[in-house]
Amino acid sequence: RFVPKRMVPFSFPLSKCALWDPVPMGDVIGAHVTYYRNPRISLVEKTLRLAYRHAKQNEKKSFSCFLLGTLAVDEDEEGITLTIDRFDPGREV
Repeated sequence: RFVPKRMVPFSFPLSKCALWDPVPMGDVIGAHVTYYRNPRISLVEKTLRLAYRHAKQNEKKSFSCFLLGTLAVDEDEEGITLTIDRFDPGREV
């Protein structure tokens, strides 16, 4: 199966006792969210308008902010939906 070069295998910090055998078993598979599911993004209009207004009022060309939401598996289990419903402008400090 195709695994992009930017993907790296999972690794865990060293510990004195392991709960499983760390030796890899089986074929390599992709762990990207779109590999097995059809993604869909839903954005609440109020959130988009708030982010747009904040961007227009900001004097800087670029600024940091957060768009917050929930990720859910669809009822038919064929896709996932990311619902973005909150805007957080963050802090300057």
